[in-house]
Amino acid sequence: MVTFSSFKSLVLGVGFAVVLAGCSSSSVDYDQFPGSANSNERVNGRTMTRAQENEQGTIFGDGLNLFGGEDSKKGTGSGIGVNSFLWRATLDTLSFMPLNSADPFGGVIITDWYTPGETPNERFKLTAYILGTALRSDAIKVSVFRQVNVGPNQWQDAVVEPGTVTSMEDAILTRARQLRIDSATAE
Repeated sequence: MVTFSSFKSLVLGVGFAVVLAGCSSSSVDYDQFPGSANSNERVNGRTMTRAQENEQGTIFGDGLNLFGGEDSKKGTGSGIGVNSFLWRATLDTLSFMPLNSADPFGGVIITDWYTPGETPNERFKLTAYILGTALRSDAIKVSVFRQVNVGPNQWQDAVVEPGTVTSMEDAILTRARQLRIDSATAE
């Protein structure tokens, strides 16, 4: 005999399973990035990739897998989900501000309020969104918030100058390009 509480538990369990099944993450093949190998060897003037390192093989052939089949070799998708150069460049560019939160899987960096020394009556807060895995200008979005002091411990929202967001995004992209060039020519 099925009771209402057991039916309710069954429906909740199935609903929970459906929600968990929808929470899959996409995986990025970081084995192709220069410098991802465990060694400092170079191939054609560039640091070796993990894929090139795997092609060289080991004394165990394709690997020694004691407890699983081919499924255990597949990635779980738990790596960083955004462009690593944009991520590092954003952290580097915003390093002068106190960091409030950084989520490398979602690609969101939030700073705390920062008061420049030369203008103590105003403060800024930034949120940077890294929107993809490609190093492109549309893969970074920055939001800038500004407040002015109107009394003791009283802050009021103020307008941000129009070029501020663009100049922050440009600085991040310039740093990301520099990091990418440095990684390609690194020893």
